[in-house]
Amino acid sequence: MEKSRPLWDNPLQFVFACISYAVGLGNVWRFPYLCQMYGGGGFLIPYFIMLIAEGMPLLYLELAVGQRMRQGSIGAWKIISPYLCGVGVASVVVSFFLSMYYNVINAWAFWYLFHSFQDPLPWATCPLNSNRTGYEEECEKTSSTQYFWYRQTLNISPSLEVSGSVQWEQALCLTLAWLVVYLCILRGTESTGKVVYVTASLPYCVLIIYLIRGLTLHGAVNGLIYMFTPKLEQLSNPKTWISAATQIFFSLGLGFGSLIAFASYNEPSNNCERHAIIVSLINSATSIFASIVTFSIYGFKATFNYESCINKVILLLMNAFDLEEGSLTADNLNEMKDYLMATHPQEYAQLLPQLKNCSLEAELDTAVQGTGLAFIVYSEAIKNMEVPQLYSVLYFVMLLMLGIGSMLGNTAAILTPLTDSRVIAARFPKEVISGVVCFINCVIGLIFTMESGSYWFDIFNDYAATLSLLLIVLVETIAVCYIYGIRRFEKDLHNMIGRKPNWYWKIMWAFASPLLIISLFLFYLTDYILTGTLQYQAWDATQGQLVTKDYPGYALAVIGLLVAASITCIPLGALLTFIQKRLKRESVSTVA
Repeated sequence: MEKSRPLWDNPLQFVFACISYAVGLGNVWRFPYLCQMYGGGGFLIPYFIMLIAEGMPLLYLELAVGQRMRQGSIGAWKIISPYLCGVGVASVVVSFFLSMYYNVINAWAFWYLFHSFQDPLPWATCPLNSNRTGYEEECEKTSSTQYFWYRQTLNISPSLEVSGSVQWEQALCLTLAWLVVYLCILRGTESTGKVVYVTASLPYCVLIIYLIRGLTLHGAVNGLIYMFTPKLEQLSNPKTWISAATQIFFSLGLGFGSLIAFASYNEPSNNCERHAIIVSLINSATSIFASIVTFSIYGFKATFNYESCINKVILLLMNAFDLEEGSLTADNLNEMKDYLMATHPQEYAQLLPQLKNCSLEAELDTAVQGTGLAFIVYSEAIKNMEVPQLYSVLYFVMLLMLGIGSMLGNTAAILTPLTDSRVIAARFPKEVISGVVCFINCVIGLIFTMESGSYWFDIFNDYAATLSLLLIVLVETIAVCYIYGIRRFEKDLHNMIGRKPNWYWKIMWAFASPLLIISLFLFYLTDYILTGTLQYQAWDATQGQLVTKDYPGYALAVIGLLVAASITCIPLGALLTFIQKRLKRESVSTVA
């Protein structure tokens, strides 16, 4: 079986595949948000501690298991112990859930990319109303970028209960996204190995272009100062450490089975220790690099909004009090406001509700993550750049490369155990198996193209993987150290890379990493319990903003099923193996 197993063309191709998978959208839209929330540059302290204590060791462990067992997640854990077959199944289930909704992001990126060739950009200004006498009322209450996202892209319903119909434009974009993924995985490592060179390297080219452009933007320095100014008091906040550990854990893609699948196509003598260190360091460096780009653009956007606010206040005061041109500037605005309030108290009091309190710090403090950062904040900044079409195309091509790269890993986690199965592989060629998996995911994914699809997307994004992955990786670590045996694992590594792991790896695997995962698991479990009724953000078109609503009963049931569907695979797998062995033993004793 080992001789016929396909291999990467060279070790570099494997590294590119891991980087393409690990470096994803979270590096661009999650890490900058965490820096903003938890102490700016100070967040890097817990982040790198968690990288050393959790990220590198667990990445090395998964790569080593895949390379040694030369199987996908189900087969690899079954070799370690037949009772652990449920761990691999749980990984496949989680990867299936992830694939269902993750490719919708690529569909949205395609939608924005197609609209990026218009002049002006369709999110640059509000559209006219049906009478062509003014702008759309909903757009006037919010912003043109938010209107384009919530109304013209999602056509979002007012709540989860209002399902609405499938948006055919988004459905076509989703079909295109799945077609691209299918073509990339059509021939397994043979085709994926070529694609990862593009999906791993092109985002860096775009980020470098954006860095050069970002640093030359007016106000970029404000964003960078905000990012790198450490707020060390946040280090005493437990959520800072929890967020750092969670970011490392999910950013590297641990527990999905993708890394095990990729490593299973390595030569047995491949130096997986070195590759684990390289991939984890590149992943973290990319997060910091992407944050510099993001905060330079964020600083430009914040400065632009702040100066626009100041100019509106100046214009309002000059018209109201008939002031001379140039007498009121941004520098003397506060002094003039005090003067006008003292000399014209009644007129100023009437005008006060219209005077906005402009603050650059408040603009920079506005924390946005996820799709809000990717599709609203960035598009807001892009529309104010020179040649916005060029930067829009570059940005959404980068998002597509990041998204497709991650999808290659997600689908590999599902397909590798299927193609490893003798029953399935003997009956169907690889192309058919890949096609069926993509087709099923695409059909189910149409749920996310409905008017309520964005709410379902958030449910899957928030609850389909978090607790499940923590439990999966905890069982993986315990299985290697205490069931398979750390000494036996040492010998395997010695046979593969020519040396045994040092004390650092063994301490992390046996004690530090499991304790960290247990802490994270308990934190999330407690957080869910203490939260009470789970809530979500719904779009209120009448107010032009998001409002908080309680999840309906059936949505809570779906959340419970998402968590249970993967977690229960672990004990069920062990139970079924025990029953099979018991029945086999009884049948042998009966024959005897």
